[in-house]
Amino acid sequence: MQQKKDAPLRSDAQRNRERILEVALAELTHSADAPLSAIAKKAGVGQGTFYRNFPNREALVLEVYRYEMQQVADAAPQLLETHAPDRALREWMDRLAQFAMAKAGMAEAIRHAMNAADGPAKPGHAPVTAAVEVLLRASEEAGTIRPGVTADDFLLAIAGLWQIDPRGEWRTRTARLLDLVMDGLRAGAPGKAEDPR
Repeated sequence: MQQKKDAPLRSDAQRNRERILEVALAELTHSADAPLSAIAKKAGVGQGTFYRNFPNREALVLEVYRYEMQQVADAAPQLLETHAPDRALREWMDRLAQFAMAKAGMAEAIRHAMNAADGPAKPGHAPVTAAVEVLLRASEEAGTIRPGVTADDFLLAIAGLWQIDPRGEWRTRTARLLDLVMDGLRAGAPGKAEDPR
């Protein structure tokens, strides 16, 4: 009987945690100094619940970053289930751009959290790199991109994303950059690629 009673609490706790992360992303993107109490209030959780999940600002910031990075990575196989590989790759690039713009808005908070001497473990880029590899291999096998492109090649090609000002016309600028990258990936492809635009 006790087991059944505990199960909803675990899912409720998970929903609270995710709600905190979603609110924190929005608030910290708007202002790196957003008060933690305001984030807890907007997420609809008490201070105890908030601090049980995130004992300090650095832990919250790095978990928001890690959470968003994992969300972007997790989208890759989902997109491949419903789209042609090159279309999945291009749509995934848009999600990565949205992540980059959110990260740019949080840059100051992330930089501070990563430089904290006694802060939590720093997130790596492995999930995003793995997602890129899955998308590139699927597109290469379909003959819609040039053979031999690595995740490192791809990440270097899109590095301009992190130079775009998130306060300006970033959607137009990122779409143009990513279309150029996609055109470059298609050059020399053995098969016919779909145009995902």
